[in-house]
Amino acid sequence: MYLHPLFLSLLLLLVARAAVVCVTMTTPLRDFRGCALREFSFVAQKSGCKGLRITTEACWGRCRTWERPVPDPPYIERYHRVCMYSHIRYMTARLPGCRSNVSPLYHYPVALRCECEICSTLDTECETF
Repeated sequence: MYLHPLFLSLLLLLVARAAVVCVTMTTPLRDFRGCALREFSFVAQKSGCKGLRITTEACWGRCRTWERPVPDPPYIERYHRVCMYSHIRYMTARLPGCRSNVSPLYHYPVALRCECEICSTLDTECETF
């Protein structure tokens, strides 16, 4: 049986991608290091409207980080990176059952790309332990 070289290349590419997906899917989440997109669901709520369940893409993961003691103030050197949105798109949903004086529009971010970065309190809630 003859396979056209372009078809054969496409077939090999698909098999290779399937193998990568299998490796990724079999890695236990507790062992995952890095930052990735993950499906996330939440209930959008706004005063004067009923809630609406929304499913979107969010950033999730664990990034390499470190702390070490130093002899002079502040006595500790920190390098904390967290999984952050590096590229987003905003979507709009229409909430049900809104009062006449309340806009039913609800804006929320959709993650397009995520990266491990230093946490910025300008646009992120940065937790400390």
